[in-house]
Amino acid sequence: MRLSDLIIYGLVFMVPIAPFAIFGVVFNGSKGMVPLTYLIGLVAMFFTALSYREMSRAFPIAGSVYAYAGRGINDKVGFIAGWGILLDYLLIPTLLYVMSAAALTSLVPGVPQWLWVVVFVVVNSVVNFFGIESTARLNKYFLLGELVVLALFVGFGVAAIVAGKNGAHFSLDPFYRHGLVTPGLIFGALSIAVLSFLGFDGISTLSEEVEGGDRRLVGKATMYALVAVAVLFVVQTYVAALLVPGKTGFKGDDATNSAFYDIAAIAGGHWLKTTIAVASALATGVANSLVAQAATSRLLYSMARDRKLPAFLGHVHPKRKVPQRAIMFVAVVSLVLGLCFVGQVDLLSSLVNFGALFSFLLLHASVFTHFVLRNRSRRYGLHIAAPLIGFVIIGSVLWNMDDRARISGVIWLAVGGCVLLYYRLSGRGANLELENT
Repeated sequence: MRLSDLIIYGLVFMVPIAPFAIFGVVFNGSKGMVPLTYLIGLVAMFFTALSYREMSRAFPIAGSVYAYAGRGINDKVGFIAGWGILLDYLLIPTLLYVMSAAALTSLVPGVPQWLWVVVFVVVNSVVNFFGIESTARLNKYFLLGELVVLALFVGFGVAAIVAGKNGAHFSLDPFYRHGLVTPGLIFGALSIAVLSFLGFDGISTLSEEVEGGDRRLVGKATMYALVAVAVLFVVQTYVAALLVPGKTGFKGDDATNSAFYDIAAIAGGHWLKTTIAVASALATGVANSLVAQAATSRLLYSMARDRKLPAFLGHVHPKRKVPQRAIMFVAVVSLVLGLCFVGQVDLLSSLVNFGALFSFLLLHASVFTHFVLRNRSRRYGLHIAAPLIGFVIIGSVLWNMDDRARISGVIWLAVGGCVLLYYRLSGRGANLELENT
């Protein structure tokens, strides 16, 4: 894959129109300051992206934070990091299927949500089975479609603001409201909004499939994709927030979940609302889920190859060069969980966030350990300051998460600890081979 393919992969994974689905939730949590929340989210994720860039250059292999923590610190920490992010990766496709099913059911009430879940799982599994090239080609079309829909909303939204629809007018209120900004408010909203940024880390799972084996491409793509998607998030949520002036929250689950779509109706009418709802459903249910399944399967493959998961998952198809058994495993898990958790978006999203953010903490620790303690690096900005700032920010977000998410996440980590203990006692905890940088 070329640099452009990796950037597109990351953008599709993060979904340029991701705020459509969770705008109301973030709006309520931030008292209407959604663009500010995404700007802070960019800062939080920027330092994490820097750590990904540095570790991807040191270890250009599949496995994401599992491989980086395992080789940067030791195999035990690597396993816990991999186990933590598995909670994110395994549940992301399920979450996306459930969100898309709910959106399409509201448009086509005669079709049950479980049927949409089945359709999405089958389609994505078939595409991924035919190889990463097929995924890369489809990603370009999906990204183009999302950007067209986004441009429509922004265009009609700006026109509506100029015309003063719904009392709209240009102001800086979506970025700052005097007396409402508090650390607890921002970190609480950020713990929800960070879900939209998850996916840039998935680029690192393709480290063994880059053009010419250039270890710098993954790091570059990670940074470019993160900044690009953050700009899109801020622009669309700024326009949307301006169309509901003076509002600091939506009352009721229905109003909150349909907030962005209702705002689209204000901007351009019912046709724009329908267009955005359909685009959001397809972007999450097909485009985003497609790359999520690809990234998850490669993480499973990497851990199985290192004997941290059953060897069955460490097989690569001789012709298509894809971990087809891991792909099918992800499909089965997504199908079962999708059918069990239909309609439970809040619980799934909170668990996804916990798994990713916990693993990011270990990623920052691995940068410091590998470069400073082990290799005596003197690049203090990149290898001490950046991971330290990232660690503090991510830790603060985790601390302000919903109690339900933290309790469930700790239980998941405890299970992972038991699995690790079993592997150690059974002699399967061999150290990972450290590669030269």
